[in-house]
Amino acid sequence: MNPEMNVQKNGNSGSYEAVVDGQVVGIIVYHTPHGNQRVTLSHTLVEPEYRGRGIATWLVKHALDDLRAQDLKLTNYCPFVADYIADHPEYKELVDSRFPGRATVPDRAPRERAN
Repeated sequence: MNPEMNVQKNGNSGSYEAVVDGQVVGIIVYHTPHGNQRVTLSHTLVEPEYRGRGIATWLVKHALDDLRAQDLKLTNYCPFVADYIADHPEYKELVDSRFPGRATVPDRAPRERAN
């Protein structure tokens, strides 16, 4: 991970933002229904010139860790998030069993991770 990058939660825009050198280069869009103990993740975007650097992966990890820290459940509509959870099954308990969303977590063994 690039030490110049950080992730911040922007409640005004409803997104987790990856910031590199002061510029937002990637986001995960979320929605929290009022009064709910659940967060909906809808999609993950990274600027084309920043793709392939692990930014989306870092964003997803940060967002899921934040949900866990707040004891919130996840409704997921983002295929990238679903694949991340399949590769990191320790996050699967975050998915709301009553409202899992349309991007279901694939039932497969985690893929080999590059170090």
